[in-house]
Order: sequence, then C-alpha cells, then structure tokens
Amino acid sequence: MLLNFWATWCAPCRLELPRFAAWQRKYKQQGLQVIAISMNDDAEPVRAFVRSFALDFPVVMGDAAIGERYGGVLGLPITFLVARDGTIAARLEGESQSVDMEEKLEQLLAQP
Repeated sequence: MLLNFWATWCAPCRLELPRFAAWQRKYKQQGLQVIAISMNDDAEPVRAFVRSFALDFPVVMGDAAIGERYGGVLGLPITFLVARDGTIAARLEGESQSVDMEEKLEQLLAQP
C-alpha cells in the first residue's frame, strides 16, 4: 500500500497525486493500493481536486489524530509504503524522488 498524507494547498502534493494515480493503474494487478489522506480542513477543495485529476483510488479526510497515529504529520507531503504484512517499509517526507520511490514500491510488490 502507498499511503499519502497531502493537502490541496501543498504544491509538491499536487504534483505527486497524479503520479500515484498512474502507479495505481500500473501496479494494481500486482496488489498495489494507493490511499490518500487529505489534511485539508474543508472537504470541498478536496472533492474538486479529485474530480479535476480523476483520481481512481480512495481519498479520505484526515485530521491531527490520524496524523499522530502515524508518528505525527507536521509537514506535507508524507508518504508511507506499507508491506503486505502491514509493516511500514518506508516513511518518505517531503516531495519524493519518484524514481527512488517507485523502485522501493516495486521491491515491496515483488515480495510474497
């Protein structure tokens, strides 16, 4: 699973989410599930963003409490790669390097 904390006002987040949508389509058959947790205060800009970019994975509203469950989400974006056994394999803070993240993702998907 790729779990991404983001917000509509975060410029790097706006760049990453369409890439994550492409990865969802590319790796879906291998078991990838992308989930985006918006840290916006208002849901309407999130809905508009999801519609405009035709995101085809779950996008849910988050808050400080859920951020705390993941060790604190103080800056955005923050992306977690979660292994099939549910363990957090990587925590990537800030705008990720897409090549490095995709390589880590492919390694996780190759594991049983």
